[in-house]
Amino acid sequence: MKSLSTSLLLAALLAGCAGQRMTHVSSSSDGSVEGSDARMIAITPELVAAPRQAVSLPTALAGYKPEIYRIQPGDTVLVTVWDHPELTTPAGNQQQAVTNGRLVQPDGTFFYPYAGKMNVKGMTIEELRSSLSSRLGQYLRSPQVDVNVVGHGGRVALQGAFVDTSPQEFTTVPLTLAQAVGKARINVEEADLAGFVLTRDGQDYPLDLDALNRDGKVAADVYLKPGDRLYLPFNDRKEVYVVGEVMRPQAINFKTTDMSLTQALGRTGGLNPITAKGSAVYVIRGMDDLQREPATVYHLDAVSPAAFALADRFHLRAGDVVWVGPAGVTRWNRFLTQLLPLSGIISNAASAQYNFDRN
Repeated sequence: MKSLSTSLLLAALLAGCAGQRMTHVSSSSDGSVEGSDARMIAITPELVAAPRQAVSLPTALAGYKPEIYRIQPGDTVLVTVWDHPELTTPAGNQQQAVTNGRLVQPDGTFFYPYAGKMNVKGMTIEELRSSLSSRLGQYLRSPQVDVNVVGHGGRVALQGAFVDTSPQEFTTVPLTLAQAVGKARINVEEADLAGFVLTRDGQDYPLDLDALNRDGKVAADVYLKPGDRLYLPFNDRKEVYVVGEVMRPQAINFKTTDMSLTQALGRTGGLNPITAKGSAVYVIRGMDDLQREPATVYHLDAVSPAAFALADRFHLRAGDVVWVGPAGVTRWNRFLTQLLPLSGIISNAASAQYNFDRN
């Protein structure tokens, strides 16, 4: 709130500073405005001509290709030994497959009759089948062994603005980021698509899902690994503030990489046709760190409808304050509104003094 209040104080000073360099404007500890400069920059075709910066996947993620499935702690392995139901289904044929399976322990081992305790962590299914066949062959004649993983210990964790944040299992089929996000379902009203983070092996990888899938492009598949964590932040702290002479002043959340000035003004109903001054549209940016550098104030002369073509290419950032100044007649009317009650008080006081002197 300090940042917004300071921005509003700076906005109040703009009414008398249009077209000038604003001096002695900074944030003090009590939220007042004093002491430094604010840079004024006109929104021109040259300013908005720069193309969007290209966004790509981090190399560490784009280059990862999952290998063949390898058994890991927490998996449940079902071993079928044909013609030996006492080994295959010791819990009975009526039980689910997972009940007859063997759980891989946290240390990567599991026990199987006649084969003993085996360290199976990191084995492929074919490697485990071959090892079991060799060990059981010491007790059974030409054992026919089949191996399947019927429960998976690998998980991907999900947090944030998903409809379903339940952990998702890995299977023998590789899991992609798009599949995991699709299953979890994004809360489209509250999510910040630009703030997505994938955490792998202690390393955070920011992924701007909006930018990666913009302009008709679809991001390449990102394969997930067991232990990955997906975080999609809420957009409740990602706001721009539109104040002044607009139809509905308000704070606006946005869930994409950025928001254009046109979009922000449109969501507030546009400039007030009666009270707004079209040449006094400002965007105030950089109020959070005035101790280190001055704020920047971008000015749009929106008198001409063509100016909104510029506004459509001017991208706002979280924390920006859009301020629309009042027309001259509006300031005069407000001055009269404030002056008339005061003149009435003075008139009443003078009348009371006159009556008191007469009496």
